[in-house]
Amino acid sequence: MMSLKNAVKGIFFSILLLACFLTAGWGESWEDINRETAGIESIQAEFTQHKHLKILTKPLVSKGRFYFQKPDSIRWEYRSPVKSILLIHRGDVKRYTLGSRGMVEDSSGALSSMQVVVQEIGLWSQGRFTESTHFKAEIKGGKKREIVLTPREEAFAAIIARIVITPSPERKGVIRSVKIVESEGNYTVLDFSDVRMNEKIGEAIFRKAG
Repeated sequence: MMSLKNAVKGIFFSILLLACFLTAGWGESWEDINRETAGIESIQAEFTQHKHLKILTKPLVSKGRFYFQKPDSIRWEYRSPVKSILLIHRGDVKRYTLGSRGMVEDSSGALSSMQVVVQEIGLWSQGRFTESTHFKAEIKGGKKREIVLTPREEAFAAIIARIVITPSPERKGVIRSVKIVESEGNYTVLDFSDVRMNEKIGEAIFRKAG
């Protein structure tokens, strides 16, 4: 059974990665980014995740797909090597993992403990990171611009040290990669492909694990 700490961390990362996508414009200021993301109604993308741990010689590789529909509906789905799904829709948070009985819902306290993060999605979906009371966001760099997110609170800092977002140089509002640093030597890198924006997504995607 997945530990509570790992379940919280999985949900935490999934929601923050959505935030990364919604602030990934090439703007030089938060006002520019807000303007660039204002027209985003939905996002779909494939992702490949490389998780680096100090105790391993090679990273752990996972693949999946995620969906977002404004204002706060999310489906974050790992398809390999182990299938799991996070669904957020109309304030409800559900997580499913594949077991011997098929997709089984996680009923641990991890879901309720992440409500504070879920409440932030309304701000993130509009690129309004500077209004967050939980995370500090900075735009850094010149031509190679990056967005760096750091927790303001010790509780979140114990899970993650920082996130570094690298926007795509070819397409505004699309990220090339995200690096999630947990601690020295332990980090996760995600690369995105087949990014599609503002295509209609059926509501069932956010309500059912199937």
